[in-house]
Amino acid sequence: MEEAVTISVVKINALTVPEGMGPELEKRFAARAGLVEGSEGFEGFELLRPTDGTDRYLVYTRWSSEEAFQAWTKSQAFSQGHAKAAADAQQNAGQGAGHGHGHGHGGPAASGAELWGFEVIQKVEPK
Repeated sequence: MEEAVTISVVKINALTVPEGMGPELEKRFAARAGLVEGSEGFEGFELLRPTDGTDRYLVYTRWSSEEAFQAWTKSQAFSQGHAKAAADAQQNAGQGAGHGHGHGHGGPAASGAELWGFEVIQKVEPK
C-alpha cells in the first residue's frame, strides 16, 4: 500500500525594514510569540534576519494546506497578533510621535511587505 504524500504550503512575508528598525521588528515578533502555534495545520515559523546588507526580513511559515493558512488569517489569534503589534507601536510612539516609520519606534516597523506562497515539492532532512 502506498503512503499518502502530504505537501506543505509555505508562506513567506518579505518585509522591507527601514535602517535601525530591525531590533524593533524583532521585539514586536517576540511579543506575539505563542499566537500561531496552536493553529490548525500550522507546521512551523521562522523570522529571518538579513545578513547581506539588505533591508528585507523574511517571515517564514509552513502550513499543512492553503486552507489552513487562510483559516489562520481569518482567526482571532491572527487578529490579536496584528492588533497587539499596532497597539505596541502606538504605545512606543510617545506623544507627538505620530505613526511615522521609526519616530520613537512608533508606527510600522516595516515600510513594505510582499506575501509569497510556495508548495513544498521536495524535502530533505538529516538522517
